[in-house]
Amino acid sequence: MPGVDAPPPLGGSTAPVGHPPADALPEPSGRLLAGLFGGRVIVALIAVLLASIGWTTRPEYAFLLVSTVLVALIMAAYGAWRSFVHRRRAGPGFLLGQAFADLALIGMLSQYAGPDQPMVVALFVLVIAVYALMMPLMAGMVMVAAGVVSYAVSVTLARSGAIDAAFLGQVVVFVAVFGTVAYLRRLLLTAEAGQTALETELRRVRLEAEDILQHISAGVLTVDGDGRLGFINPTAADLLALDAATWMGQEVLGVLGERSPALLAAVRAGIEDGRRLNRAEGTVEQPQGRQFPIGLSTTTFSRPAGLPPAVTAIFSDISDLERLRGLHQRAERLEAVAELSASLAHEIRNPLASIRSSVEQLSRSVQADADDKFLGQLIIRESDRLSRLLTEFLDFSRVRAAVFEPVDLYDLALEAAQVVREHPECSARIRIEVSGESTVLAADSDLLHRVLVNLVLNAAQAIAGSGGGGRIGVSVDRPSPEGLLLGRDFDGPVRLRVTDDGPGVESDLRERIFAPFVSGRPGGSGLGLAIVQRAIEAHDGLVFLDSAPGAGTTFTIYLHAMRPPQEIQ
Repeated sequence: MPGVDAPPPLGGSTAPVGHPPADALPEPSGRLLAGLFGGRVIVALIAVLLASIGWTTRPEYAFLLVSTVLVALIMAAYGAWRSFVHRRRAGPGFLLGQAFADLALIGMLSQYAGPDQPMVVALFVLVIAVYALMMPLMAGMVMVAAGVVSYAVSVTLARSGAIDAAFLGQVVVFVAVFGTVAYLRRLLLTAEAGQTALETELRRVRLEAEDILQHISAGVLTVDGDGRLGFINPTAADLLALDAATWMGQEVLGVLGERSPALLAAVRAGIEDGRRLNRAEGTVEQPQGRQFPIGLSTTTFSRPAGLPPAVTAIFSDISDLERLRGLHQRAERLEAVAELSASLAHEIRNPLASIRSSVEQLSRSVQADADDKFLGQLIIRESDRLSRLLTEFLDFSRVRAAVFEPVDLYDLALEAAQVVREHPECSARIRIEVSGESTVLAADSDLLHRVLVNLVLNAAQAIAGSGGGGRIGVSVDRPSPEGLLLGRDFDGPVRLRVTDDGPGVESDLRERIFAPFVSGRPGGSGLGLAIVQRAIEAHDGLVFLDSAPGAGTTFTIYLHAMRPPQEIQ
């Protein structure tokens, strides 16, 4: 995510928020354990000093005290080795053993200092409080019971069995300290569990966001208020042709202006004015010369201390959407022209037929001289040409997919190639090759046959017009739907290609090639490719042109392998 370091991978399950289970144990901190072991060593040294002083007067106690000191030091060494060398977690059994060693050491020490001394009582309270903080409830209760027993033995030995109210008061203090610390420990565990669950959820959300940003099809980049690149995902790096590792943390506004002025303007507006863009369009020009349109939006993030806001821009290549929008507009224009053509053709055809018939009769009259007959034949010939043009208008207006039925597109391509081979305008030097395999789809066979004949015949006429021979290739295949970005879903698409090595199409004509009455051939009506466009639209398909002067021409058509059942008549 922008401005956020990627979290480490997660492992294990997420702990529920709330009261922890009874056997839950927090991990004791190293400092707390180190303090216990260090304090035990200090108490042991004091005990050894007292034992050396009282060795002659109370030798039996001195021996027990020295023995207890040795056991306590061994337990401290073992605990330090286990916790800090092997870094093993301190479980309840380990902590109980350490607690017994501390309580025994303090109990023996009290025989010399006196169990009623504040220092001895403070040591008992300190040990009970510290271990209560680290132990689960049941282990803690065993520990405090051991502490009461140790203190009771110390008092009994010191007072020859006298148990008074002061002793009971100290026991109450021990139990109260344990209960208070155990309660605080439980609150700490609950807060820790909640914090752990929150941190786990935050890591999960960050991982999901990071994964989405890395694989999203739109480009995402963040620029801070100083114009430095804070984040860029792989898609944005590809669209802008930027190396993320090189530009991360560098001033990037200059290169943004070179690649996309619209993107730079949107980022500057966010940094300088805090303005956000919901939807805008621009272009990107890569260093290799590729240029394409983009749709973009921006959002801003405020920063502390009055710093300019950071701006995140989301943008994507909308070439396919623009192309699809152009196809829809072209289809709408063709539909409007078709309606107008049908109306005009009907209105003109009948008067034209009457004119032709009248002129034909006048030219055959005995009174007609040679000039009258010549002019009459001229009018009849032009009337026939105009009638053929009107017929093409009517054919254009009547392009409809009448019946959808299973059709083998490969067989249709073979038939269309044979029809064009026999056409007078197709010379022997023009080779027509059909490749592919049997490909069945639901379509209007007559309409697709007209499409194929028109495209192949146009290619033959273009090659013949250039004064030489050439090759026309017709291919039928089934491309993978995953690789198609056409702005329209094709479930099991079928692709038809008609390619020639003719002179190609000029750039000024390429944008209007499917428009009615636009022709690159002298004498053409300009309706052939318009009919192709309408026929493919009738099948809910798409047709594209790829051509350049001197580089040949390729028409690519995408069709549905199977129309939805409600659309098949």
